[in-house]
Amino acid sequence: MQAIIARDRAAGIDGLALGEMPYPHAAENDVIVQVHAAAFTPGELDWPGTWTDRAGRDRAPTIPGHEVSGVVTELGYGTTGLTVGQRVFGVTDWCRNGTLAEFVAVEARNLAPLSAGIDHITAAALPISGLTAWQGLFTHGQLRAGQTVLIHGAAGGVGSIAVQLAVEAGARVIGTGRAASRETALGLGAEDFIDLDRDRLEALDKVDMVFDVVGGQVLCRSAALVRPGGVLLSIAEPPPNPPDNILSVFFVVEPDRAGLAELELRLRDGRLHPLVGTIWSLDEAAAAFEPARRGRGKTVIRVVDAVPGR
Repeated sequence: MQAIIARDRAAGIDGLALGEMPYPHAAENDVIVQVHAAAFTPGELDWPGTWTDRAGRDRAPTIPGHEVSGVVTELGYGTTGLTVGQRVFGVTDWCRNGTLAEFVAVEARNLAPLSAGIDHITAAALPISGLTAWQGLFTHGQLRAGQTVLIHGAAGGVGSIAVQLAVEAGARVIGTGRAASRETALGLGAEDFIDLDRDRLEALDKVDMVFDVVGGQVLCRSAALVRPGGVLLSIAEPPPNPPDNILSVFFVVEPDRAGLAELELRLRDGRLHPLVGTIWSLDEAAAAFEPARRGRGKTVIRVVDAVPGR
């Protein structure tokens, strides 16, 4: 099958190329998905799991990409809950070959059914950003209606989803980012916007939750903004020296079928709108990793041309 192949960790982006890889094996509780659309995280060529398996053994050459939308073509032994021909979307394992390929093997529990009315491009843009936002706000943060949440990077992949989910949950949202992101964040439902280059975070009133995707000094300055009993969340790094009277959480997103189903329902109802950026074909996907070639919104790789209802 055709796939984007990463052969050499030291080569980074320059080591990516389209080539032939073996058709994947469906292990126990796996499915094989024909990939219609896929997405990747720009920094994943630096992740240990891209290059080694869970036992630490080298597994290069590897296939990057961990977000998928497509159709089930094969069931592994013991697989339940999904059927051949079913539309699905979800997240693949960090330590297995990924989704920038014509087919991918995925644990069935990491996928959720995808309604016929949702296109694969939109679905592929959602799994990691959507689950990260969902788990941060509701699993770790226990966000409730009436609370105020400050979301850093409110126009980015995770932040834009978090803004929409928090607003829907009845929270008051304040977004942050660069000036160019103001209208996007406000358009997604943020009540106010803080320009991190010009405005003073410290001038804000205390909030119930800070959701950080930036890290560094922004994260350090954010602890003082959380009222006692509130929550400081980060996906960038552990919050340094937070006060004892707030909950501080650093987390990494986990695959979750129930969370995917909640996100899919909101896609279907038109309550959630991922920000899709540039769309590339599979044979162009290596170039899509180059920072200068990626625009705003989630970069998505189209593997199969759109077919209505498939």
